[in-house]
Amino acid sequence: MEDRATPQRQIRALHTQSTVTVYQAYDPALGLPAARDGRFPAGWKRERMTWVKPSFLWMMYRSGWGTKEGQRTVLAVEIRREGFDWALAHACLSHYERATHGEQADWRRELKRAPARVQWDPERDLRLQALPYRSLQLGLAGEAVRRYADEWVVGIRDVTPLAHRVHALVGDGRLDAARALLPAERVYPTLSAAA
Repeated sequence: MEDRATPQRQIRALHTQSTVTVYQAYDPALGLPAARDGRFPAGWKRERMTWVKPSFLWMMYRSGWGTKEGQRTVLAVEIRREGFDWALAHACLSHYERATHGEQADWRRELKRAPARVQWDPERDLRLQALPYRSLQLGLAGEAVRRYADEWVVGIRDVTPLAHRVHALVGDGRLDAARALLPAERVYPTLSAAA
């Protein structure tokens, strides 16, 4: 049962005092070498925006439990908290909000300059149904992508087998057993205005 008091926008993540875990899904040709070597391989495109998700279940929704074409390897990327915090502090909302940005032209200028983007999408339950509150997606571009790949990554694990186990349990109706396998995501403290 979900807590009705959960704020509309709140970052929930698996985190320690020094790291936070985010998720991405890739084709096995890219994802498996990344997990094996603990860093993104040469074929990983630094010039493109990359989106990271602190919510395991939102990643399951996005990747179809690691079954969608091009997303069959789900990675848990452990990054330095100071990097994640830097990205949040330098982020702009991916969509215009009058109360936050004032004029739309101001938001467009900020969006062009910002090395990171914050997007809020409905969080998901074990059946991947939308919940009434939002989950963070963080888009990294330019300087943020370089820092992510070269400075922030502490480790990369292939969590595709976990995704498949949880999915199988959900399919069997064993929700308590599935829930017990989920990463222990808890509220991530942040002072960022973009978040």
